[in-house]
Amino acid sequence: MKKALLITFLIALCNQAGFSQSTVVTIKNNADAPTINKNIYGHFAEHLGRCIYGGFFVGDTSKIPNTKGVRNDIIAALKDLKIPNLRWPGGCFADTYHWKDGIGPKEQRPTIVNQWWGGVTEDNSFGTHDFLNLCEVLGAEPYLSGNVGSGTVQELSDWVQYTNFGGKSPMSDLRVKNGRTEPWKVKFWGIGNEAWGCGGNMTADYYAGEYRKFTTFMSDWNNSGGITRIASGANSSDYNWTEVLMKNIPLNMLGGVGVHHYAVIDWGKKGDGVNFSEEEYFKTMQSALKMEELVTKHAVVMDKYDPEKKVAMVVDEWGGWYEVEKGTNPGFLYQQNTMRDAVLAGATLNIFNNHADRVRMANLAQCVNVLQAVILTDKAKMIVTPTYHVMKMYSVHQDAKLLPITFQSPLYTVKGETLPAVSVSASKDKNGAVHISVVNVDAKNKNKIEIDTNDLGVKNFTATILTSAKLQDYNSFDTPNKIVPTVFKGFENKKGKLEITIPPFSVIVLEGK
Repeated sequence: MKKALLITFLIALCNQAGFSQSTVVTIKNNADAPTINKNIYGHFAEHLGRCIYGGFFVGDTSKIPNTKGVRNDIIAALKDLKIPNLRWPGGCFADTYHWKDGIGPKEQRPTIVNQWWGGVTEDNSFGTHDFLNLCEVLGAEPYLSGNVGSGTVQELSDWVQYTNFGGKSPMSDLRVKNGRTEPWKVKFWGIGNEAWGCGGNMTADYYAGEYRKFTTFMSDWNNSGGITRIASGANSSDYNWTEVLMKNIPLNMLGGVGVHHYAVIDWGKKGDGVNFSEEEYFKTMQSALKMEELVTKHAVVMDKYDPEKKVAMVVDEWGGWYEVEKGTNPGFLYQQNTMRDAVLAGATLNIFNNHADRVRMANLAQCVNVLQAVILTDKAKMIVTPTYHVMKMYSVHQDAKLLPITFQSPLYTVKGETLPAVSVSASKDKNGAVHISVVNVDAKNKNKIEIDTNDLGVKNFTATILTSAKLQDYNSFDTPNKIVPTVFKGFENKKGKLEITIPPFSVIVLEGK
């Protein structure tokens, strides 16, 4: 009895000193494992706050260096991030947007009031050509959200013809008149957005019917244009929504089903983006890590109707959501980006990687100056956030083969509640390099993991870490490089076993060759 009490005391003492027991992680080569689709690392640019105007787009007369009105520094940063796709123009804005208002001579375009986000008046100076040309420059696939809520079937089918048809037609003639001869060949199309809410407050049954109607006129019998039509998906844990769509929509009309989930403490009191307690951090991560349950349960529903997994799960809105920064427009959703967001991003991307058989596209909300942004701007200044650095570190997983993992995570405990403390995913790229991404969610304790590398076919490892002195640290316009990736040496490779000591609230990517 005394011996048992002594062991318990020593374990507690180690935890108080910032240490925990080692966890064994098994990683296996599996010929049947899926490829991690690069589109999991997609982004989202809505007409919201300063994402487009004052973010991406400054106009071609601006003194800020730009290409056809889009900031050159943002273009360079996103290229460096290997951004695979970009979703536009919303969000809630999509179902009030009429694309023909954003083409033709800019001085002749009508204005629009953005009723969802701040009630500001926009001049439509950033439209279809501007966005699709930007995607070409970035080497990213455009993902267009069609207007189902306030638009018409004809309007959406015309947009498809305008962007994709290479022959002679009224819409392709109009495109040529507006300066673009060759079609852009847009592959990804969202059929409305959040149809259960700002996209029309529809029931699942009603939306399924609308989806079938709209998609019927977007392509021919055999979808010979090869477009991927993506249904407006469920709000977080609304599994019935997914069930109704999968049951009522023919699979040959369905390329993807969306899911939206934000890490929110309380929608009525979301908490500060910077000045937060450990308890608030824990609750944010509790909400973020629910993504594992959501993806798993939505996949079960999809498997029931699509056992061959032909339809993709598309998590086209995800990220942390807090109160706006003090002194900013509440409708602009501008928030800072701390180490909390880096941990949130790393853990979420690990979930997506590990469910790559079904999750084949995702879009972080949002790209510039809104919610969990990877880029922030202030007039001519631009900085990248901790989330940017995580996305860049994880870009090595894009289109790499998943290496399945098994392990029992140690626990992170706050006020009697627990979360998995460690998150891991791994992949092998086309050149044979192995990448292992590891996140320690625990805000106080180091965690140790041991990985058997004998089955991986690699011997030499290097590593990069993103961490900081405080969980609340962030990059500012005065200190833009406060948080940057650095070389990590807190590991040893002994006889085919990789022993890693992970600091609290940190994100690590190891490379083995």
